[in-house]
Amino acid sequence: MIRPQFLLLLFFFTVANIAAQDAKESKRSTVSKQVSTFTIEAPQLQTTKKIWVYLPENYLTSKKKFSVIYMHDAQNLFDEKTSYSGEWNVDEKLDSLKAQVIVVGIEHGNDKRIDELTPFKNEKYGGGKADSYLEFIVKTLKPQIDKTYRTKSTSKNTIIMGSSLGGLASYYAVLKYPNIFGKAGVFSPSFWYSENIYNLTEKSKKIKSKIYFLCGDNESDDMVSDVNKMEFLLNSNRCYCLNLNEKKIIKAGQHNEKLWRDGFVAAILWLGY
Repeated sequence: MIRPQFLLLLFFFTVANIAAQDAKESKRSTVSKQVSTFTIEAPQLQTTKKIWVYLPENYLTSKKKFSVIYMHDAQNLFDEKTSYSGEWNVDEKLDSLKAQVIVVGIEHGNDKRIDELTPFKNEKYGGGKADSYLEFIVKTLKPQIDKTYRTKSTSKNTIIMGSSLGGLASYYAVLKYPNIFGKAGVFSPSFWYSENIYNLTEKSKKIKSKIYFLCGDNESDDMVSDVNKMEFLLNSNRCYCLNLNEKKIIKAGQHNEKLWRDGFVAAILWLGY
Protein backbone atom coordinates (compact mmCIF):
# COMPACT_ATOMS: atom_id res chain seq x y z
CA MET A 1 0.00 0.00 0.00
CA ILE A 2 1.42 3.40 -0.99
CA ARG A 3 1.62 5.85 1.88
CA PRO A 4 -0.38 9.06 1.31
CA GLN A 5 2.62 11.36 1.57
CA PHE A 6 4.44 9.46 -1.16
CA LEU A 7 1.91 10.66 -3.70
CA LEU A 8 3.53 14.09 -3.40
CA LEU A 9 7.03 12.69 -3.72
CA LEU A 10 6.18 10.92 -6.95
CA PHE A 11 4.53 13.88 -8.67
CA PHE A 12 7.25 14.11 -11.30
CA PHE A 13 6.64 10.51 -12.39
CA THR A 14 2.99 11.15 -13.24
CA VAL A 15 0.97 12.83 -15.92
CA ALA A 16 0.09 15.42 -13.27
CA ASN A 17 3.59 16.79 -13.69
CA ILE A 18 2.76 17.81 -17.24
CA ALA A 19 -0.37 19.58 -16.06
CA ALA A 20 1.61 21.30 -13.31
CA GLN A 21 4.11 22.58 -15.84
CA ASP A 22 1.28 24.02 -17.90
CA ALA A 23 -0.22 25.64 -14.81
CA LYS A 24 3.08 27.29 -13.93
CA GLU A 25 2.97 29.22 -17.18
CA SER A 26 -0.14 31.05 -15.98
CA LYS A 27 1.19 31.82 -12.49
CA ARG A 28 2.69 35.18 -11.66
CA SER A 29 6.21 35.41 -10.30
CA THR A 30 6.32 36.34 -6.61
CA VAL A 31 10.08 36.18 -6.02
CA SER A 32 11.50 39.25 -4.26
CA LYS A 33 14.39 41.43 -5.40
CA GLN A 34 16.45 39.93 -2.57
CA VAL A 35 16.69 36.63 -4.47
CA SER A 36 19.06 35.80 -7.33
CA THR A 37 20.01 32.57 -9.09
CA PHE A 38 23.08 30.97 -10.58
CA THR A 39 24.07 27.60 -12.02
CA ILE A 40 26.92 25.51 -10.70
CA GLU A 41 28.56 22.28 -11.80
CA ALA A 42 27.76 19.34 -9.53
CA PRO A 43 30.41 16.74 -10.38
CA GLN A 44 29.31 14.45 -7.56
CA LEU A 45 25.93 14.18 -9.29
CA GLN A 46 27.22 14.41 -12.86
CA THR A 47 24.94 17.33 -13.60
CA THR A 48 24.52 21.05 -13.03
CA LYS A 49 22.39 22.60 -10.31
CA LYS A 50 20.38 25.81 -10.30
CA ILE A 51 20.86 27.63 -7.01
CA TRP A 52 18.65 30.36 -5.53
CA VAL A 53 20.21 32.79 -3.06
CA TYR A 54 18.33 35.08 -0.69
CA LEU A 55 20.34 37.99 0.75
CA PRO A 56 19.12 40.16 3.64
CA GLU A 57 17.97 43.65 2.72
CA ASN A 58 21.01 45.27 4.33
CA TYR A 59 23.57 42.92 2.77
CA LEU A 60 24.93 45.42 0.24
CA THR A 61 25.05 48.31 2.70
CA SER A 62 26.79 46.45 5.52
CA LYS A 63 30.11 44.73 6.03
CA LYS A 64 28.90 42.12 8.48
CA LYS A 65 28.90 38.36 7.96
CA PHE A 66 25.76 36.24 7.93
CA SER A 67 24.71 32.73 8.89
CA VAL A 68 23.50 30.49 6.07
CA ILE A 69 20.47 28.22 5.71
CA TYR A 70 20.77 25.52 3.04
CA MET A 71 17.36 24.37 1.80
CA HIS A 72 16.21 21.69 -0.62
CA ASP A 73 13.53 21.93 -3.34
CA ALA A 74 14.31 25.55 -4.21
CA GLN A 75 11.52 25.64 -6.79
CA ASN A 76 9.03 25.75 -3.90
CA LEU A 77 10.75 28.24 -1.60
CA PHE A 78 10.52 31.71 -3.12
CA ASP A 79 8.32 31.86 -6.20
CA GLU A 80 4.72 30.90 -6.85
CA LYS A 81 5.49 30.57 -10.56
CA THR A 82 8.02 27.77 -10.11
CA SER A 83 6.30 26.01 -7.21
CA TYR A 84 4.45 22.74 -7.56
CA SER A 85 1.59 23.39 -5.14
CA GLY A 86 2.37 26.68 -3.42
CA GLU A 87 5.56 28.33 -2.17
CA TRP A 88 7.02 28.69 1.31
CA ASN A 89 7.26 32.53 1.03
CA VAL A 90 10.75 32.30 2.49
CA ASP A 91 11.87 35.67 1.10
CA GLU A 92 8.79 37.59 2.30
CA LYS A 93 8.93 36.00 5.74
CA LEU A 94 12.61 36.81 6.20
CA ASP A 95 12.09 40.36 4.92
CA SER A 96 9.33 40.88 7.51
CA LEU A 97 11.64 39.64 10.25
CA LYS A 98 14.57 41.69 8.94
CA ALA A 99 16.41 38.42 9.43
CA GLN A 100 20.18 38.60 9.23
CA VAL A 101 20.63 35.35 7.35
CA ILE A 102 21.44 34.11 3.85
CA VAL A 103 19.33 31.31 2.35
CA VAL A 104 20.74 29.01 -0.31
CA GLY A 105 18.05 27.01 -2.10
CA ILE A 106 19.07 23.98 -4.17
CA GLU A 107 16.71 22.95 -6.95
CA HIS A 108 15.67 19.32 -6.83
CA GLY A 109 16.67 17.05 -9.68
CA ASN A 110 13.12 16.36 -10.96
CA ASP A 111 13.18 12.64 -11.78
CA LYS A 112 16.42 12.35 -9.75
CA ARG A 113 14.88 13.89 -6.63
CA ILE A 114 14.26 10.60 -4.86
CA ASP A 115 17.83 9.46 -5.55
CA GLU A 116 19.33 12.72 -4.28
CA LEU A 117 17.35 13.03 -1.07
CA THR A 118 17.38 9.46 0.24
CA PRO A 119 20.41 8.08 2.11
CA PHE A 120 19.33 4.45 1.80
CA LYS A 121 17.58 2.42 -0.87
CA ASN A 122 13.97 1.46 -0.54
CA GLU A 123 13.06 -1.96 -1.92
CA LYS A 124 10.10 -0.56 -3.84
CA TYR A 125 11.17 2.98 -4.73
CA GLY A 126 14.95 2.72 -5.09
CA GLY A 127 16.98 5.84 -4.31
CA GLY A 128 19.88 5.93 -1.89
CA LYS A 129 22.26 8.55 -3.35
CA ALA A 130 22.06 11.26 -0.70
CA ASP A 131 25.76 10.77 0.06
CA SER A 132 26.62 12.18 -3.37
CA TYR A 133 24.09 15.00 -3.00
CA LEU A 134 25.41 16.04 0.40
CA GLU A 135 28.99 15.76 -0.81
CA PHE A 136 28.05 18.25 -3.53
CA ILE A 137 26.72 20.66 -0.92
CA VAL A 138 29.68 20.24 1.43
CA LYS A 139 32.57 20.08 -1.03
CA THR A 140 31.36 22.13 -3.99
CA LEU A 141 28.44 24.42 -3.16
CA LYS A 142 29.29 25.56 0.37
CA PRO A 143 32.89 26.51 -0.51
CA GLN A 144 31.56 28.55 -3.44
CA ILE A 145 28.98 30.27 -1.24
CA ASP A 146 31.58 31.04 1.44
CA LYS A 147 33.93 32.41 -1.21
CA THR A 148 31.29 34.58 -2.92
CA TYR A 149 29.34 35.95 0.03
CA ARG A 150 30.18 37.23 3.50
CA THR A 151 29.23 34.18 5.52
CA LYS A 152 29.71 32.83 9.00
CA SER A 153 30.97 29.45 7.90
CA THR A 154 31.17 27.51 11.18
CA SER A 155 28.74 24.72 12.02
CA LYS A 156 26.87 26.79 14.63
CA ASN A 157 26.02 29.25 11.86
CA THR A 158 25.11 26.67 9.20
CA ILE A 159 21.57 25.30 9.07
CA ILE A 160 20.14 22.68 6.72
CA MET A 161 16.38 22.46 6.25
CA GLY A 162 13.80 20.65 4.17
CA SER A 163 10.48 18.84 4.12
CA SER A 164 9.38 15.30 3.35
CA LEU A 165 12.35 13.65 1.61
CA GLY A 166 14.13 16.95 2.20
CA GLY A 167 13.43 16.51 5.91
CA LEU A 168 14.97 13.05 5.78
CA ALA A 169 18.03 14.37 3.93
CA SER A 170 18.43 17.26 6.38
CA TYR A 171 18.33 14.91 9.36
CA TYR A 172 20.83 12.59 7.70
CA ALA A 173 23.10 15.57 7.01
CA VAL A 174 23.57 16.34 10.70
CA LEU A 175 24.42 12.70 11.37
CA LYS A 176 26.96 12.53 8.57
CA TYR A 177 28.40 16.06 8.75
CA PRO A 178 27.94 17.27 12.34
CA ASN A 179 30.97 19.54 11.97
CA ILE A 180 29.38 21.25 8.94
CA PHE A 181 25.69 21.46 9.82
CA GLY A 182 25.18 22.47 13.43
CA LYS A 183 21.41 22.89 13.07
CA ALA A 184 18.61 21.28 11.08
CA GLY A 185 14.96 22.00 10.33
CA VAL A 186 13.35 18.59 9.80
CA PHE A 187 9.82 19.00 8.47
CA SER A 188 7.51 16.00 7.86
CA PRO A 189 10.53 13.70 7.50
CA SER A 190 10.18 10.55 5.42
CA PHE A 191 11.75 8.31 8.07
CA TRP A 192 9.57 5.47 6.79
CA TYR A 193 11.70 5.26 3.64
CA SER A 194 14.25 3.01 5.35
CA GLU A 195 14.66 1.59 8.84
CA ASN A 196 18.40 2.22 8.43
CA ILE A 197 17.94 5.84 9.48
CA TYR A 198 16.89 4.65 12.94
CA ASN A 199 19.79 2.21 13.11
CA LEU A 200 22.22 4.96 12.18
CA THR A 201 20.78 7.23 14.87
CA GLU A 202 21.27 4.52 17.51
CA LYS A 203 24.91 4.17 16.49
CA SER A 204 25.58 7.92 16.37
CA LYS A 205 26.59 8.59 19.96
CA LYS A 206 27.80 12.16 19.54
CA ILE A 207 24.94 14.00 17.86
CA LYS A 208 25.60 17.64 18.75
CA SER A 209 23.37 19.48 16.29
CA LYS A 210 20.18 21.33 17.22
CA ILE A 211 17.18 19.75 15.50
CA TYR A 212 13.69 21.17 15.04
CA PHE A 213 11.02 18.61 14.14
CA LEU A 214 7.72 19.65 12.60
CA CYS A 215 4.88 17.48 11.39
CA GLY A 216 1.09 17.40 11.22
CA ASP A 217 -1.15 14.82 12.84
CA ASN A 218 -3.13 14.45 9.60
CA GLU A 219 -0.23 13.55 7.28
CA SER A 220 -0.24 9.77 7.50
CA ASP A 221 -0.92 7.02 9.99
CA ASP A 222 2.74 6.79 10.98
CA MET A 223 4.17 10.31 10.68
CA VAL A 224 3.75 11.33 14.32
CA SER A 225 4.90 7.96 15.65
CA ASP A 226 7.95 8.03 13.35
CA VAL A 227 8.97 11.48 14.62
CA ASN A 228 8.33 10.43 18.23
CA LYS A 229 10.46 7.34 17.73
CA MET A 230 13.34 9.40 16.35
CA GLU A 231 13.07 11.91 19.17
CA PHE A 232 13.23 9.05 21.69
CA LEU A 233 16.39 7.68 20.05
CA LEU A 234 17.98 11.11 20.10
CA ASN A 235 17.14 11.56 23.77
CA SER A 236 18.65 8.14 24.45
CA ASN A 237 21.93 9.29 22.90
CA ARG A 238 22.08 12.72 24.50
CA CYS A 239 20.44 14.22 27.54
CA TYR A 240 17.13 15.91 26.76
CA CYS A 241 18.18 18.49 29.35
CA LEU A 242 20.51 19.98 26.74
CA ASN A 243 17.45 21.25 24.85
CA LEU A 244 19.00 20.36 21.51
CA ASN A 245 15.76 19.21 19.91
CA GLU A 246 12.31 20.72 19.63
CA LYS A 247 9.17 19.05 18.31
CA LYS A 248 6.00 20.65 17.01
CA ILE A 249 3.02 18.50 16.02
CA ILE A 250 0.37 20.60 14.30
CA LYS A 251 -3.24 19.61 14.84
CA ALA A 252 -4.92 18.77 11.51
CA GLY A 253 -1.64 19.58 9.71
CA GLN A 254 -1.35 17.95 6.30
CA HIS A 255 1.63 16.99 4.14
CA ASN A 256 1.85 20.16 2.08
CA GLU A 257 3.55 23.51 1.60
CA LYS A 258 1.06 25.30 3.83
CA LEU A 259 2.20 23.30 6.85
CA TRP A 260 5.87 23.96 6.08
CA ARG A 261 5.33 27.62 5.17
CA ASP A 262 3.43 28.27 8.39
CA GLY A 263 6.10 26.54 10.47
CA PHE A 264 9.17 28.12 8.86
CA VAL A 265 9.53 31.23 11.04
CA ALA A 266 9.11 29.43 14.36
CA ALA A 267 11.72 26.89 13.29
CA ILE A 268 14.44 29.37 12.37
CA LEU A 269 13.77 31.47 15.45
CA TRP A 270 14.16 28.42 17.70
CA LEU A 271 17.24 27.16 15.87
CA GLY A 272 18.82 30.60 15.99
CA TYR A 273 20.88 32.22 13.28
